[in-house]
Amino acid sequence: MSFRLRALALVMLLVVAATAATAWLTLRQASRQASETAAADRADINRVTSELRQYGLRHGTWDGVAPAVRELATATGQRIRVTTTTGSGAVLADSDVLMGREPRRTGPGAPLLVDPRPELRLPAGLAPVAAFKITTVEIARYRSGAAYAACLTRAGTEVTVGRDEHGVPTYAAGRKAGDGGTPAPGGSCRRAKTSSTQYARYDEAAKTCLSDADADADADAGADAGAGADAGGRAGITPCLQRVFAEQVRDAAPPPLQVRLGALDDPPSTLAAAPAVTVAVAVAAAAILGALLLSRTVLRPVSALTAASRGLGEGDLARRVPVTGRDEIAELGRSFNRMAESLQASEERQRRLVGDVAHELRTPLANLRGYLEALRDGVVEPDPELLDSLHEEVLLQQRIVDDLQDLALAEAGALTYHRDHTDLGELLETCRTAHRAQAERAGVTLTATVPAAPVYAHADADRLRQAVGNLVSNAVRATAPGGGVRLTLERRAAEAVVRVSDTGHGIPAEQLPHVFERFWRADAARGRATGGSGLGLSITRQIVKDHQGTIGVESEVGVGTTFTMVLPLPSTEAPAD
Repeated sequence: MSFRLRALALVMLLVVAATAATAWLTLRQASRQASETAAADRADINRVTSELRQYGLRHGTWDGVAPAVRELATATGQRIRVTTTTGSGAVLADSDVLMGREPRRTGPGAPLLVDPRPELRLPAGLAPVAAFKITTVEIARYRSGAAYAACLTRAGTEVTVGRDEHGVPTYAAGRKAGDGGTPAPGGSCRRAKTSSTQYARYDEAAKTCLSDADADADADAGADAGAGADAGGRAGITPCLQRVFAEQVRDAAPPPLQVRLGALDDPPSTLAAAPAVTVAVAVAAAAILGALLLSRTVLRPVSALTAASRGLGEGDLARRVPVTGRDEIAELGRSFNRMAESLQASEERQRRLVGDVAHELRTPLANLRGYLEALRDGVVEPDPELLDSLHEEVLLQQRIVDDLQDLALAEAGALTYHRDHTDLGELLETCRTAHRAQAERAGVTLTATVPAAPVYAHADADRLRQAVGNLVSNAVRATAPGGGVRLTLERRAAEAVVRVSDTGHGIPAEQLPHVFERFWRADAARGRATGGSGLGLSITRQIVKDHQGTIGVESEVGVGTTFTMVLPLPSTEAPAD
């Protein structure tokens, strides 16, 4: 069983156990507390709205409601803010202010509506005319009684409230507040008598219901010979009269209130800590035990990796770690060994690079020094042929330095490219023309085959010419007189394929993986006649890579070599000139 599976199984066991225990405990506590909180909140809402509505019904006004709000806030533990529903919503009472606190922002919940207006209840089976008369009488009675109750409240007299058979409150003076329960007849408060004008207004409002009832009865009579007319009229008049009652007592009754409970900074309810702590301790103990078991398996190979990495950092590139098994720790050890081998190979390549650079520069510089000293001492005459030879040698060294700089910039991603729509067929023809003189001197035939339709690539034409030129120059040098070098271009789906083929001596199969390395030369003697600096192919590969392309090589000794460049094509061709 792999280390990952063992660790995963142990961790999953701990996680599942801890999650199940915590979830069960949390759900149980949260459900119970949520139910208790919801029930308590509903009870508080019912109590607050019911008592405030009873206050409005009893007193006919909201004057003096502040003490009742304070008592409710103390009893329920809720912050209560009472405002009117008319105008800008004036604050009638705020329990924070009443208790000497700074008013807090109300909670996000919707406000509660408290409407103290009574609802008229008419007996079933009542004749429309009788219901009409009851409604007008009850309107007058309630308006007079509500004004009387409001007056008593403002005078500090207790109000006794009852209800008549139609659900409308009746008011009477109780005892004077602060007089030890002495009965008070009401002082200057008197019940207002309803004038005939007011009765006429109430009658006029209620007559619309009689008209509607008669219309309903006439309509029903056509369906049932009058059998359902009276029933239909009675059924339709009661809701209408109740609406008329509510509209006519609206300005006499206390206005509806908006009640907001709670505040934004109320502390949320918390779960009991003891069971959660117990579960946490048990999970922690299990985790410690699992960590001890894992550490024995992990620490031994990790210690070996630590010692090996320390030795690697100190320069011991031959350091390796023993690897056994097939789990993740073993794979880490193999990865470390591969990294060490890569570092060792990189160090070897760097040493070889330094040696190759020294070799490339030492001999020509020694020749230049010898000739210059001979010219200074007068041993050799400075004839034009000698000066041309020395100048050619200097140019060669300059080219090596330039190639090294180009390669360094390319590998660092700092080589400058000026991309544009480039005709690859025209580019190959340009390369053939540029190297034709070199091919003729070497007795090599240089040809180019391109399709009739232009093939465009989004590329830097100068850099691609440099890349193709390196391949052509190498191919011409590798081909014996009488041989040939061929440049071909073809379009393959969304790619352009450029091939440079020669009929030279070929490259052995074991050397093909190294052809793009720095300073690689097919000629081990590194003679000037058979090769350049050994950097051209490295530069070519980097230029092709920077154009999101690929390059490969195929070769057969005695037959020839073919280098293949594959470049992506843009989605749209360049417009015609």
